[in-house]
Amino acid sequence: MKTVSILFFLTIALFASDNKDIMRAQILEKIISNISINETVTVWSDNKELLAELKKSTHIITSNDCAKATVIILENKEKIHDDACKNKPVFVLEYNLLKELPKSFGAFFWKKGRPNIVIIEPRIESQNISVSKELKVYVEEKVW
Repeated sequence: MKTVSILFFLTIALFASDNKDIMRAQILEKIISNISINETVTVWSDNKELLAELKKSTHIITSNDCAKATVIILENKEKIHDDACKNKPVFVLEYNLLKELPKSFGAFFWKKGRPNIVIIEPRIESQNISVSKELKVYVEEKVW
C-alpha cells in the first residue's frame, strides 16, 4: 500500500510539473504576442523545456540560437555567454533578475502560487518596445 501511495504521489507531482510548464508557455506566448519591436519577434530561452513548449505555438517564432533571437526569455543570467545576446531585450522568469539585468523589460514569475507579470515602462520606452492595451495593466514605473 505504501508503494502504491508513493507511485500515486510521484505521478501527480510529475503531471503538475508538466502542466506548470505548459501553463507558463501559454502565458508567455500571450505576452510575447502582445509586444511589438521594430522587427519580427523571434524568441530564444535558456530554459529548454519552455523553448520546446513555445515551439509548438503558431504565434511565436523561436530560435535555438540567442544571437538570432530578437527577444530573450531568461531564467538564469549566467547562461548568456555570447556578447551578441547581451544587448537584446530580455524578459525574465524571476523577479530578482528584473533588478539585476538593466536590459530586462519585464518579468513573469510565480508568487504565493499565482502568476505575476510586471513590465517596466522606462525600459520598454528606452528599447522601443510597444505593448498592447491588453498588457497595459501590467506596466509599472519602476522595479520594486
